[in-house]
Amino acid sequence: MTLAVVLDAFGGPDVLRLGEVDVPTPGPGQIRVHVRYAGVGPTDLAIRAGHLKGVFPAGPGAVLGFEGAGVVESVGDGVPNLAPGDEVAVFLPRLGGYADLVVADHWVRKPGTVSWTDAAALPASGEAAVRVLDQLGVKAGETLLLLGAAGSVGRIATQLAVAQGVKVVAAVRAADFEVARANGATPVDYANPFGESIDAVFDASGRSDLNAAVQSAGGPQRVITLSDPRGPQLGVRLSNVVPEGVNDALRQAMDRLAAGDLKLQPQSIAPLGDAAVVHARLESGELRGKALLEL
Repeated sequence: MTLAVVLDAFGGPDVLRLGEVDVPTPGPGQIRVHVRYAGVGPTDLAIRAGHLKGVFPAGPGAVLGFEGAGVVESVGDGVPNLAPGDEVAVFLPRLGGYADLVVADHWVRKPGTVSWTDAAALPASGEAAVRVLDQLGVKAGETLLLLGAAGSVGRIATQLAVAQGVKVVAAVRAADFEVARANGATPVDYANPFGESIDAVFDASGRSDLNAAVQSAGGPQRVITLSDPRGPQLGVRLSNVVPEGVNDALRQAMDRLAAGDLKLQPQSIAPLGDAAVVHARLESGELRGKALLEL
């Protein structure tokens, strides 16, 4: 058995408990990793509350968590150029990250210049940022409205889009205006972000006015949300992971991070057993920045 945070039921943070689960066995093309840090993201909170039942088939007994970083413990058949002891960051689209041992289909090597905490904070946010920018097809000279631009996904997406020559209008709180400017974006008040002509909308927050976003973009075709369940009702695409593109997205994001071209959101660290406390503090707004669970 191995230590993990288990979801007892859908509900508030108190449905998360520290327990034990079976040790996962890596199959062909998979690796088993001893996790050092696991990332906690806003989608984890939505899944735990039961808001995304139709998208993520997590239920009682599930282990949340899309990302982490650690040391390879064993490899399955058909895994080239990787061995026990190698350091990796992992992306887990089927969840399972809040655990001492995880099995992963998608990973990227952790460069020596990248810290363990940055490596753990990157995979889910970096993959999502690369994926949605590609799905939106934003090009140099276009204007992208990024809702939730101060979050972990939003910051990465802002920097990647700006590097491509895209004008980014960053919807953030007033306290984050300087952060948005430092990332190359034009900040606007998150409470009223729809003041100028835009070509596309990237909703990284899941809590925005999608009706207004659709109107600003001239229709839902170039509006994508990561986690707002109201999206499909408005014709807005709810972006899901595309497995065949994950490894390339992880490499792109990690290469930028290692080169110093990406600045990640500030991180806070708590023990694995405090997962419920971390969820509660994130939901209340008391905790801002990227949360990591340490094992």
